[in-house]
Amino acid sequence: MTRFEVTQQIETLGIVAVIRLQDPARLRAVVDAIASGGVRALEVTMTVPRAIEMIAEIAPRLPKGFLIGAGTVLDKATVTRAINAGAQFIVSPVFRKELIMASHVREVPAMPGCMTPTEILDAWDAGADVVKVFPATTFGPGFLKDVMAPLPHVKLMPTGGVTLDNAGDWIRAGALAVCVGSALLDSAAIAAGR
Repeated sequence: MTRFEVTQQIETLGIVAVIRLQDPARLRAVVDAIASGGVRALEVTMTVPRAIEMIAEIAPRLPKGFLIGAGTVLDKATVTRAINAGAQFIVSPVFRKELIMASHVREVPAMPGCMTPTEILDAWDAGADVVKVFPATTFGPGFLKDVMAPLPHVKLMPTGGVTLDNAGDWIRAGALAVCVGSALLDSAAIAAGR
């Protein structure tokens, strides 16, 4: 898939599940559970032990129409390793132009994390396919709506503080999609194998 097609699919899906598991052995069961629940995009963060290996193991066996990305990516070497493992999109908590360039060399969408309107526009102008608004809990959906007013062409995706109760508020405020972590993936249920 092209960068545009992956970005378009994330917009169509509307949600990306953010995985921060401490037990990599549980990833397959989590993928199966969220897929059966209708979520088709998954971001495995680099804070997960053996994250690159987990992406490499899961990517070739994902259900049809499922996307897997790498999150919490901080350097070019990790961009390359994640894409080689099968990541279809790259997400970072920060804006670093070199991460966008490294992703685009491989025709993979880059989604840097930004907070201020200036940083958001700088990332967009640098080629970001989607700008991750992070941490979204700091300001809430009203902030996104206010940023979208003068910057309606920028694709924004909030992360941090998005819950099942407020996800719709973010979408109505103009979000391309939302990233949901702990609100979607109950760590106690995962630990118990449920």
